[in-house]
Amino acid sequence: MIAEAQSRVETLEFGNGDAGCRPGCGACCIAPSISSPIPGMPRGKSAGIRCVQLDDANLCRLFGDPRRPAVCERFGFDRELCGGNRSQALERIAALERLT
Repeated sequence: MIAEAQSRVETLEFGNGDAGCRPGCGACCIAPSISSPIPGMPRGKSAGIRCVQLDDANLCRLFGDPRRPAVCERFGFDRELCGGNRSQALERIAALERLT
């Protein structure tokens, strides 16, 4: 189980090259903890807390902005992790967060 969690973390950090991020999902901006500073959240954020940079349409306000944290930039879509819909993505990323 630990090896599986580590593999998932690597997928989160580096993505698997499978384009398919669902615009408006925002699960990666809610479910995981982020320890690096985010504009408006200088101490990062806890798991399950909505990032202040996530707009009402669940889109990142910092996408393409050099102020976007590197961890967010590296968080790539993975079909197995993100599942078939936003609810699955939130559930699966939260489960991974609990394992790490």
